[in-house]
Amino acid sequence: MQTIQRSLVRAHLAAKDLVDTADRRRERGDVPGWVLITLMTAGLVAVLWTVAEDQLQNLFQQAMDSVSR
Repeated sequence: MQTIQRSLVRAHLAAKDLVDTADRRRERGDVPGWVLITLMTAGLVAVLWTVAEDQLQNLFQQAMDSVSR
């Protein structure tokens, strides 16, 4: 019986810690994560653009030519 009580107390404390952590995260927001995602996306676009600029221009030109026919 004592083991069950200890387990319940541990589970209760763990749940309380999770709620406290979620409350702190909600108050602070997740701005750094969104900033990181935005910067990484911009970096990927810049790298792809420099590497594949000619191919992208050709692809765009082919698409425009097929529409204008």
